[in-house]
Amino acid sequence: MMSSYVEFTEEMKKDYTILAPNMLPLQLSLVANVLKSEGYNIELLENSGPQIPETGLKYTHNDTCYPAILVIGQFMDALLSGKYDLDKVALIYFQTGGGCRASNYISLIRKALKNAGLGHIPVISFSFAGLEKHSGFRLSLSALHRIIYAVIYGDILFLLRNQCKPYELEKGASQRMADEYCTLLEEMMRKDGVSFKKFKANCRMILDAFAAIPRSTEKKVQVGIVGEIYVKFSPLGNNNLEQLLVDNGAEVTIPGLLDFFLYCIYNNITDYKLYRRGKLKYPVLKFVYKFLIKKQQEIIDLIKEHGIFRAPGSFARTAELIKSYMSHGCKMGEGWLLPAEMLELADSGVKNIVCTQPFGCLPNHICGKGMMKPIKDRNPDVNIVAIDYDASASKVNQENRIKLMLANAAEEKKTPATV
Repeated sequence: MMSSYVEFTEEMKKDYTILAPNMLPLQLSLVANVLKSEGYNIELLENSGPQIPETGLKYTHNDTCYPAILVIGQFMDALLSGKYDLDKVALIYFQTGGGCRASNYISLIRKALKNAGLGHIPVISFSFAGLEKHSGFRLSLSALHRIIYAVIYGDILFLLRNQCKPYELEKGASQRMADEYCTLLEEMMRKDGVSFKKFKANCRMILDAFAAIPRSTEKKVQVGIVGEIYVKFSPLGNNNLEQLLVDNGAEVTIPGLLDFFLYCIYNNITDYKLYRRGKLKYPVLKFVYKFLIKKQQEIIDLIKEHGIFRAPGSFARTAELIKSYMSHGCKMGEGWLLPAEMLELADSGVKNIVCTQPFGCLPNHICGKGMMKPIKDRNPDVNIVAIDYDASASKVNQENRIKLMLANAAEEKKTPATV
């Protein structure tokens, strides 16, 4: 028998504040803007600091996934801060419904609320798998369409900012440009909606704006970041890994959020092909997958046509690269996508890779650490370091291992290739 949960109702939609963890500021700010236009008062949490994991450990077991500890800590820290009316607040978290422990996060959040005497607060499961129903949280096809474009816009800003940031002559110029266009795009999407014609024009405008940022011509070591989705993207989850790499003279490349959504859709298509599961939704998923792949390819073509920046790899290519290493049926957590992104980065010339993983994340240890040797055996010029993140992990040890990788990469860059 399924346990009951507090439903987010239609009446609550009018005056409740919905708190959400902010894993990716650019992408999620644009997504939150779409939800606001649908009548939801979404607020992305920005609270950080050592009190977050400490609060998380107070309300959940220390063997729980590190991202869960941080998300619960961030939620509880915000709720107990006195900033919010505890009778007019709800929480939201994205749930894939896959086989890893992330599917239990909603239950863990509710347990933490109950232990704190806040069991009346609704927790919304934002899931395309239809795991729960909330009468006050429903998204129209139009909203979903705009969310797709919000993610794509966010990925473009993310990509261009990362390519400009290490070379900018005026410190902070790239981030300011990204924030400026994030605000502009929010306004444009709210007023004019989305269309591919407008999208192409906006992309060209964004490309021109970033190209105009004064940059040095110095060549820096390129470093890719892959791993579990939360610690890969969240500065809170990876101890500001991206900034650490930039401060130590690296240019950072991180595959976008759209690739993860494509991975989730592709996995459902794989389920039908392997097990004949989801026969009714298979045609819809196939259509959505083809639509997103087409949009991604059009973006890649736009960036290549512009000629200043490196275009991201296509998901279709990423999925193809992994086939000789493991099956697409290996899809717990980040599954096959994790080593596939390593291969795609290496294929595009990014030979130094940080594999981020929460300590104790079994899918990541199998598909991340477990795949490092076969990848390095076939690609001897690839330099991969696995970094574990946990509430008790030593930040100094993490940074030293990353700096050692960068030192090795810099040494290899100086050494001429032998024939």
